[in-house]
Amino acid sequence: MRKYSVLTGIAISLVFLIIATLLYPGGSILNKNSIGFNWSENYFSNLFLDTSINGAENPARIWAIIGMGINSIAYGLFFIHTSKKIPHKHTEWVLKSVGVLNMVFTFLIATSLHDIMVTISSTLTMLGLFYISIFVLKTKLHWLKLFCIVSLLIFYYTLFLYGAGDWGLLAVMQKVSFFCFMALVLTIEYFTTDKTFQKVT
Repeated sequence: MRKYSVLTGIAISLVFLIIATLLYPGGSILNKNSIGFNWSENYFSNLFLDTSINGAENPARIWAIIGMGINSIAYGLFFIHTSKKIPHKHTEWVLKSVGVLNMVFTFLIATSLHDIMVTISSTLTMLGLFYISIFVLKTKLHWLKLFCIVSLLIFYYTLFLYGAGDWGLLAVMQKVSFFCFMALVLTIEYFTTDKTFQKVT
């Protein structure tokens, strides 16, 4: 169960979020009268609204909240698991802290505290990934080094768009960043071991 807990959690959360997108009545910041969830115009946060942007009651909300809850646990476990692979006390403490705190802050994104929780959760996630990437860069896994660098650039660019208020492009980059992060997490979780980082400290 422990070995596949992250994969299971991500898979289940993805199922709930996809169901939520299928149930979302419609409306986006670019088109309030649109029908359904548009992957290039809507944000995942739209799924958490009591009433969708087009004014209809939102049956997607409960599915999205459950999905986000499971998602936060899965990613929290990822950071905790990875902390045990890297033989460096400070890094282990940082990653465990990121994992535990992000279980709370990521879930709270689905509440009225969305904006501040996105900022806190994103900052913690980037901190954790930065620490992991530093140690990955010291390994011989050249393909993973490139993956980490490209992923970090995508995440930073997405956060830049959020800060700049480029809502149109941000809607697209949110999805790119979401699936890129998912792929990176699963890759690090299942293609690295404590032996991967044994000689990098």
